Amino acid sequence: MAEEIIEAIERYGLSKRNRKRTLFSRIGVVGCGKEGSVIATTAALNGMEVVFLEPNEEGIKNAYARIEEKLDKKISNWGLTDNEKKAILGRINGTTVYEDFSGCDFVIEAIRYHDNTGERRIVQRKEVFKELERVLSVNAIIASNVTTVIVTDLASELEHPERCIGLHFLSNVPDSQIIEIVPGLNTTTETYDKVCKFAKLIKHDFIPVMESSGLVSVRMFLIQLNEACGILLEGISSVEDIDKVLTVGFGHRQGVFRTADQMGIEKIVRLLENLWDEYGSLKYKPSPVLLRLFRAKHFGVSTNRGFYTYDDFGNIIK
Repeated sequence: MAEEIIEAIERYGLSKRNRKRTLFSRIGVVGCGKEGSVIATTAALNGMEVVFLEPNEEGIKNAYARIEEKLDKKISNWGLTDNEKKAILGRINGTTVYEDFSGCDFVIEAIRYHDNTGERRIVQRKEVFKELERVLSVNAIIASNVTTVIVTDLASELEHPERCIGLHFLSNVPDSQIIEIVPGLNTTTETYDKVCKFAKLIKHDFIPVMESSGLVSVRMFLIQLNEACGILLEGISSVEDIDKVLTVGFGHRQGVFRTADQMGIEKIVRLLENLWDEYGSLKYKPSPVLLRLFRAKHFGVSTNRGFYTYDDFGNIIK
């Protein structure tokens, strides 16, 4: 009987040892709250492996619930199947340690606001950047989902600030597919170009924005909201009718008050105060209407009460 010939077939297959990794095949998200869960879900929907970090197991459980809720909404709108949902969830992993970001091409800091005050501590975010630099390769990109924070400040104590960048997902507007990309003072062109490629991979448009408090989206929205609050305070029109002018008359996807409730009144008041401190213009001084809601802890969808009243599923109660 002829001797059996055994030949290794590893070199003919797609072994992990020989497989070439593509850029952004694995990304990380620090903080998987309202904003972070949008980023994680969007990346996983577009075929990327996602690792997100939360401080404890309860945080991980809540993050998965937020992600599943987003996927279930797509299923109910015939945009996704149950099998696709399982595959997407299989690409998302939660962790409590920074070491699990090893191997990520790109990590985005999106830590949530604290204690319903809207405060997002600069010191804490700088510590996140330092931890990421400790575990990531020198070629990996470190980003922050910024609105009023300057990314150059966050990266100022790092050894490689040139790979740091800011970006802003408009996560409070349903199906919004545009990202503001904010290079820091030391950000290289290579880093910026890679993040532009990331935006294209997740099927988002993007615009470059110079470092500035409020960027484009936040400044425009908050001024519009303050003016709408002024109209409301003067008794000229109602919440519902002001929103109707914007949705029916100007073609907005949703009204300014509805958007404010989704963002959270506590966050909006803090953003306005930041812009007021930065620019000193009265147009950024929080309206008395917003301050009244804030003091009453009527923060919007999160508390079932804001400009509108909501059920536990975030639907407006008529």
